[in-house]
Amino acid sequence: MPRLLFLAHRIPYPPDKGEKIRAWHMLDHLARRWDVDLGCLVDDPADLAHLPVLRGRCATVEHAETGRYGRVARALLHLRPGVPLTRGWFHHPRLAAWVAAGLAARRWDAAFVYSSAMAPYVMGADAAGPHRVLDLVDVDSEKWAAYAAASRPPMRQVWAREARTLLGLERTAAGAFDRTILVSEAEARRFAELAPEVRPRVDWVDNGVDLSRFDPDAHTAPSPPAGEGWGEGSAQTAEKPTPPAIVFTGTMNYRPNVEAVCWFAAEVMPLLRTRTPAPEFWIVGANPAPAVQALAAQPGIHVTGSVPDVRPYVAHAAVAVAPLRIARGIQNKVLEAMAMARPVVASPDAFEGVRAIPGRDLLVADGAAEMAASVAAVLDGAHPGLGAAARRAVAAGHDWNATLARLDAVMERAARTER
Repeated sequence: MPRLLFLAHRIPYPPDKGEKIRAWHMLDHLARRWDVDLGCLVDDPADLAHLPVLRGRCATVEHAETGRYGRVARALLHLRPGVPLTRGWFHHPRLAAWVAAGLAARRWDAAFVYSSAMAPYVMGADAAGPHRVLDLVDVDSEKWAAYAAASRPPMRQVWAREARTLLGLERTAAGAFDRTILVSEAEARRFAELAPEVRPRVDWVDNGVDLSRFDPDAHTAPSPPAGEGWGEGSAQTAEKPTPPAIVFTGTMNYRPNVEAVCWFAAEVMPLLRTRTPAPEFWIVGANPAPAVQALAAQPGIHVTGSVPDVRPYVAHAAVAVAPLRIARGIQNKVLEAMAMARPVVASPDAFEGVRAIPGRDLLVADGAAEMAASVAAVLDGAHPGLGAAARRAVAAGHDWNATLARLDAVMERAARTER
């Protein structure tokens, strides 16, 4: 089989968060047709335990551990005018030397690079080197621009500089690669607007969802902790009905998630507490930031921290919400809740890229009053078929088996590209 270099800015296993989910499914799919040499960074020592899984799937696994202080030091060390902090943050000299040696030896027929942060590892390869495909995933520079718009000095200037310089890196990288893909057609269209010089070589591969894992009929995981006010599916008493559960899932030190749940707690939950019984808000995900932890002091709000499996929390919720105000690409939390046949209420930003019809497959709500009304409508039974329609929609538009067929086509087109 042909040999492929696969570079990722974080170890692509286990697939328990957005960036790892996409990376793992792509790696697993490509390994069926390529001998894969994986190079990746490991920023959590606990993830080292998963290296055997990757070694069983890949011909070679080269990893480099990166601590936070080391990343900060490298980011500052590589800081230059016009260079984003991101570039130094994800640079590791040992991994760079391994890639350079493989390129010099003509070891690989193709290179698949996951995220703009890893593009510099192969951007110096000569024209006779491997065919190169870059997965930007989303236009990350746009996220930093949104951070800048929502921040005060001096961080406004810091994030604005990162947005500007990272867009420069994204455009330069896309020019150096044979094909550049993004997570959705909408995101690809936006990048082509920002980098018109590479428009003919920009494509997309939609995010998918594992329908066999997120299957309400085959769901056998234990229920969430009993006796804690968990909603639909829990025992009820005549004296005190069990409050329905609203669930949000995600990595809870990620700024868009932090801002989303804090906004929902402050703006939407007060509008819902007037109901009888009042619903409770469950924030499910690892590494809750201090602002998220503080929400647990409010009535009817639960912060779980890391859990072994998010599926029980989704399966037993009355409604899943995605009130993100800063969002890029396709939100896995939305796809997973829809696959579990849960009614979903999403903000317009969280809905972008999802192949579904608002009002039929999920509800899209803009602003606190509209989101509270949509959640209340679900709780009142106004959308009895919404969950079933949601699963049908993601089965039709986001089955990994179908979305990854586009990846095969992208790899073939890259191989045919004349340098």
